[in-house]
Amino acid sequence: MREHAGVAREELKQGAAVTVAVLLALGSLAAWSVLIPGVDAWENIVVAVIGSLTLTGPVAAAFAAWVALRKRRALRGRPLSAWRALKLPLAIVAVVLGSFTATVLVLAVKTLLTEQAGRLSVSGLGMGMAGLALYSVIGWVAGWLVPHPVTPPVAGLGCYAVFTWLAEGRTWADRLAPGTGEPYDLFQGLNGAAFLDQTLWLLGVTCALLLGWTAVVTRQALVLAFALLAVIAAGTGVTRLLTEPKPAAAQAIAYSCQEWPITVCVHPGMRAGLTELGATFTKIASRLSGTPAAFTRVEQRPVDESLQHSGGLARIHVPDLSAGFADEAAYEYIESLATRCDASPASGFRDIVMAWLRGEPLPGGPLPEHQYAAAWFSGLSEPQRREWLRMFFNEFQSCKLSGVHFGGGDAATAIPVSPTPVYPVYPTGMSPQSWH
Repeated sequence: MREHAGVAREELKQGAAVTVAVLLALGSLAAWSVLIPGVDAWENIVVAVIGSLTLTGPVAAAFAAWVALRKRRALRGRPLSAWRALKLPLAIVAVVLGSFTATVLVLAVKTLLTEQAGRLSVSGLGMGMAGLALYSVIGWVAGWLVPHPVTPPVAGLGCYAVFTWLAEGRTWADRLAPGTGEPYDLFQGLNGAAFLDQTLWLLGVTCALLLGWTAVVTRQALVLAFALLAVIAAGTGVTRLLTEPKPAAAQAIAYSCQEWPITVCVHPGMRAGLTELGATFTKIASRLSGTPAAFTRVEQRPVDESLQHSGGLARIHVPDLSAGFADEAAYEYIESLATRCDASPASGFRDIVMAWLRGEPLPGGPLPEHQYAAAWFSGLSEPQRREWLRMFFNEFQSCKLSGVHFGGGDAATAIPVSPTPVYPVYPTGMSPQSWH
């Protein structure tokens, strides 16, 4: 069996093969968990593979530490040239980057076979590779400096803790960890300039660590000079990262739309949800027809944008296409139509109207006037309810509904629910003709 400076080459090959398999499995699993459900967009894949570094990075660090401690023990203090010192850690970096590439290809299979939205961010993939290289070099240096059996798992856990803490930070430090930021919104897009700055920082600190270690073990001043240049590159990357403003506006996109029976438009990566959204919001549009909240077009908007409705346009949020996404979007949209009521009586009347708009059974409420109002409102036909909402929409929207708006509010004269048409009680001085 041939040996690589005292380390069995076949053993290293087997370890590398196992590591690649583990990294591919973990990377695919982690990336799959990060994918936005139901979204067919290249940006979704880039975000997912970058997110997979949370698990694959610590594993790469542990593997590099394991190889480093065995390498140091095998050398037994023998001198190394710069190339011989760099050869093995660079090989480890190549192995882990190969697993990253394989993960990207696994996730891109469906993307390559079907029409996808957006574009592949090469700078984002480059940043992910630079981050994985940093994990590997950290593990290598740790394994060399502390050649102890517990070093590999400690290096992996330490990397996980530190980078998770950085990524979840609320200050400038979160930009130092390889990531896209949370939560990610398809409408925001991926910031290519920020990815390039992150790549410069990650590659700079990676080269500084690796070349600094090489300068120590080889005692060559030239290598140390290159390490100092890498430090300058890392500093430049950090400076650019901290001065780069975060995207504030959503990018313009070409919507994918379904035109009938109402127009529903979503991000092109979410076009698979058009049918379900169309069916759900057509029912809501029919209930709001003829009212100030009537709409004929539904449009998905960024998750951080407030839902303001006007001119026949209903704006909605659809963060993903997981089970029940249409019902969640409808619930949020209906809730946005009227202010929440703090007072108990007003809140109960609002809940009656909300339940009707959602297509749910009308709630009785805790108070007698709520029970009367629900019974009275249930006796109206759909056209009558729409006409009622048209008349009292301002009161509904501003949380000013009371028993007066529901047949007078006298629980003792509550109307029974029957097939016989029941017509609204008109306010004083208003005739039925004035409804039209």
